[in-house]
Amino acid sequence: MNASLPLRTLIENYLDERNSALIYQTLAEHESDERLREIYRRMAETELRHAETWAERIRAAGGQVPLFHPPLRTRILLWLAQRFGPSLILPSLQAMERGGASGYIQQGAPAAMSRQEQGHALVLGQLTRLARGGLSGSALAQLEGRHRATGGNALRAAVLGANDGLVSNLSLVMGVAGAALDNRTVLITGLAGLLAGAISMALGEWLSVQSARELYGHQIKIEGEEIKQAPEEEMEELALIYEARGLDRAQAQALAAQILADPQNALDTLAREELGVDPEELGGSAWEAALTSFVLFALGAIFPVLPFAFFSGFSAVIASILFSILALFGLGAVITLFTGRSVLYSGLRMVIFGLLAAAVTFGIGRLIGVGIAG
Repeated sequence: MNASLPLRTLIENYLDERNSALIYQTLAEHESDERLREIYRRMAETELRHAETWAERIRAAGGQVPLFHPPLRTRILLWLAQRFGPSLILPSLQAMERGGASGYIQQGAPAAMSRQEQGHALVLGQLTRLARGGLSGSALAQLEGRHRATGGNALRAAVLGANDGLVSNLSLVMGVAGAALDNRTVLITGLAGLLAGAISMALGEWLSVQSARELYGHQIKIEGEEIKQAPEEEMEELALIYEARGLDRAQAQALAAQILADPQNALDTLAREELGVDPEELGGSAWEAALTSFVLFALGAIFPVLPFAFFSGFSAVIASILFSILALFGLGAVITLFTGRSVLYSGLRMVIFGLLAAAVTFGIGRLIGVGIAG
């Protein structure tokens, strides 16, 4: 532990832990579900142990352990929980636990305390999902290690990538056309916008995925070291997660013990359950993501510019708009796979937003063109 922490930080840590303990104790008292009540009670006990650790540090530094008085924010959260149910404040508690874990890491606090704060955040995340509708089929599938949920996300990303290319290049082409420039200029500008946007999207996607892969790899390495150094604490965290998902305490502990018996299986499971990462994929291939992003952006961006290769003047502008309307409506129709809205509603909404953006840039281009001509 970092022995150089100022007394003020030690006192703040103590009060934060007492604050968390009070919240969990209150939730346990007002929770009707015996299983959830036990989870809150055990989390409160952990926070009280943390508070005692900081109290000892305060005394060792020559300070006096302060009296604890719940701050206004805590009193409001507890009133909301008592009035509307604990589920209303779970997201706030999860953010608080994540902040506590991050702060402890920066302070050089005991690794066990940081891990337990992270474990509490994960448990609260599970409880939040349960409160929004029980243990869903997808959550149950994750518990059993089945069904990768990447298809929907990939399709959603594909639609958004194509939409970015289409709307941005339509706006660019209309802005240039509004300035009354010749077809060749509009065509070159549109193709340049297509390439620049696609390259930018691809590079951004590559950096994003590659950075995520490196981060996940580092986190998994740390997780492996924690399994070796503190297997009992990792087992407790995993058991709490499974309890939050619906298993009783004995079943959760037995399942956690079975998983931790095999170090490699334990690492894979903890990576999925605690980090939300598939250790075999680490978020996917950065090159594949970059290439996909490039192609999809370019595919959407080609629609507004293509007519200028075959038509000229006002005819090219009209054809570009018609091509773009068809593409926008098609993207809106695909989006109904996620939203459940009608094809007509989603398609027309996409068309209206796209045309509004194009109208704005066309008008600006027209004003600029007139100003230059004058």
